[in-house]
Amino acid sequence: MSTFTTEYYSKNAESFYDATVNIDMTSLYDEFLPFLKPNSLILDAGCGAGRDSKFFIDQGYKVHAFDACGALASLASKLIAQPVQQALFQTFNTSNKFDGIWACASLLHVPMNELSEVLAKLISLLTDNGVFYCSFKLGSEEVIRGGRMFTNLNEYSFMQYVQGLPICIVKQWRTGDLREGRESEQWLNVILRKEPVNG
Repeated sequence: MSTFTTEYYSKNAESFYDATVNIDMTSLYDEFLPFLKPNSLILDAGCGAGRDSKFFIDQGYKVHAFDACGALASLASKLIAQPVQQALFQTFNTSNKFDGIWACASLLHVPMNELSEVLAKLISLLTDNGVFYCSFKLGSEEVIRGGRMFTNLNEYSFMQYVQGLPICIVKQWRTGDLREGRESEQWLNVILRKEPVNG
């Protein structure tokens, strides 16, 4: 994440939290969670307000969450009643292996020239057959808008960043923004599965 993007979230943490913590994400959870067994360990990568972590915990899953913004990590930690690690995608470290990774509207802040490396790093943290959900604003370019940097991708450009990685694309689909009044904004959603090394 760029420095000015992190600064944006630091300055606007409370308003971002208030605007996103209660969004109904059921339609996306319903695509991701059927791939996971009960009590699976999920990495919420770039957890923002902690909304999704809280839902997963309430459903009985174990969650490790991190976010680049310290102020958001603090707010999320209070919401989910457990620590939230402050880290960039590029600096995040853990000894855990995860059954699922959830990167909802977070990887879109990774610069294009760093995205392949970040995706490879995250995929290395998955168990064999682990699943990985991520989403990007639909497009094909890197843009700066409203004080933040976005990497916009479509189905074809996304594939460039995962070529050669031990994954298969289970599903790609487009959705409108789930925030009220922004339904016309289009998103690319992707579910990946990690392939066993010997399989």
